Amino acid sequence: MKTHVQTEINGEAVECLIDPSTTLLNMLRNDLLLTGTKEGCGSGDCGACSVVMDGELVCACLVLGVEASGAKIETIEGVADKDQLHVIQEKFLEHAALQCGICTPGLIVSTKALLAQNPNPTEEEARYFLAGNLCRCTGYDKIIKAVMDAASVLKEAS
Repeated sequence: MKTHVQTEINGEAVECLIDPSTTLLNMLRNDLLLTGTKEGCGSGDCGACSVVMDGELVCACLVLGVEASGAKIETIEGVADKDQLHVIQEKFLEHAALQCGICTPGLIVSTKALLAQNPNPTEEEARYFLAGNLCRCTGYDKIIKAVMDAASVLKEAS
């Protein structure tokens, strides 16, 4: 028996019918065709599926889709403003802070959550906040440089 889920994703009202055991990750990818959020581990250890749910950073693989009913979800698809990349996305490109792309959406969503909480993080704070996001390709120096650069640009703009 399917369950009706009504939620808001990236500012738009969305509804779908899902199996009660479906994860938020699978609801996003398979039912709503928002495939930017990636599955890395399926156990909440890698951060590839990071999304913001009601202001909290969560691993979508650990949340049931039915828990999203009535919630506000932000995914990687909601970071850019139509055709204009967000500063965080621009800085990830500029600093070559990506390679295979599996971890990138989760890192960008997590970075946006970090900078919403702490607009001026130290490098240590950024590393600590992003510790739940694993990258097997880039190492972390380029990622942290992109995060710090984005924080600087956003701070100047405010």
